[in-house]
Amino acid sequence: MSTSTTAGPLTGVVVVDLSRALAGPQTAMMLGDMGARVIKVEAPGTGDESRGWGPPFVGPEQAPESTYFLSCNRNKESVTADLKSPEGVDLLTRLVRHADVLVENFRPGVMDRLGFSPARLHELNPRLVILSISGFGHDGPQGGRAGYDQIAQGEAGLMSLTGTGPDSPSKVGVPIGDVLAGMNGAYGVVSALYEREHTGRGKVVRTSLLASIVGVHAFQGTRYTVAGEVGRAAGNHHVAIAPYGLFRCDGGAIQVAAANDAQWVRFARIAGLDTADPRYATNARRVAHREELVADVEKALLEHPPAYWLALLDTAGVPAGEVRTLDQVYDCPQTRSQGLVVTVDHPSLGTVELPGPAVRFDEGGRTRHLAPPRLGEHDESVRAWLYGLDPHPGEAGAAR
Repeated sequence: MSTSTTAGPLTGVVVVDLSRALAGPQTAMMLGDMGARVIKVEAPGTGDESRGWGPPFVGPEQAPESTYFLSCNRNKESVTADLKSPEGVDLLTRLVRHADVLVENFRPGVMDRLGFSPARLHELNPRLVILSISGFGHDGPQGGRAGYDQIAQGEAGLMSLTGTGPDSPSKVGVPIGDVLAGMNGAYGVVSALYEREHTGRGKVVRTSLLASIVGVHAFQGTRYTVAGEVGRAAGNHHVAIAPYGLFRCDGGAIQVAAANDAQWVRFARIAGLDTADPRYATNARRVAHREELVADVEKALLEHPPAYWLALLDTAGVPAGEVRTLDQVYDCPQTRSQGLVVTVDHPSLGTVELPGPAVRFDEGGRTRHLAPPRLGEHDESVRAWLYGLDPHPGEAGAAR
């Protein structure tokens, strides 16, 4: 049985989603976007804690929906179960026997205490791929530590690189550690599913908020590990490329990224700057004289509004853009042309739009998405499916 509305590369894959908040739900949603059947197991009465994160809440007053929950739970079914009760243990046991993937982001050790250690899960289903997402890793001196996104952004160094300057650390405007951990989790799961085709066995995949943020330090990481330089926040200008950043114009601002000398020359000519100025002859010299360069660029750009400069720079092939608000982004024809806004039919909200998946295929894949589920919306249908496969409590059944 599957609730997928169209085929996708993971059609036929069954995912048990025990996760809550954002990192694990992000992984499970991405797998659902690819066609997997995702069954989200939630605590009775309360469900995923993100159902209570707001405002804003939308929908009927007696049953409001959190927009936070709506952001990371499309293409899923919801079934409720108390995993500490015999009925909950039986339900999860049945799910595991017929699943391909299990996703959890409890603190390390919780699954063991519930009686579902990796060894027990693989005893029930040797082909099961298990994804475990933690805050700081499952082992090491801080392996059992709880982690939330902003804590991890600070501990993993991201806040020290973000902000107006070295003395103004700032978090990213979205829970980027959670989202990255979810993406890494999905990457690990599909890799393990591919390996299973050769070995016939599932394995445990692990990632964490710490690992996911450290893993995107990019040049800032090697700047320290190789060159011994500790990067710090530098506002809206790139620390290794110039001009690359936000520049004020008449009545607004634009962003310019002249990442090589050819682009710099084209940009300088449009802005009326001296291409022969020795301070700006190479990228290294432009970086060394960044403050002077920014002042010269803004002095030139302040003569005209953003639209004037963007039109000229686009024609010249110089990468540039405006800084949009989210309403402008979601209303933008280009955003919509890429499938980044999807329409779903929600049982209490009616037809609503959600941010869509970032991956597209030339052929196949979903053409219609499922709305994030109401708490326990699929209690009856999921149980009917499971009990139809294994009619008797405790029956071993056949692992998929």
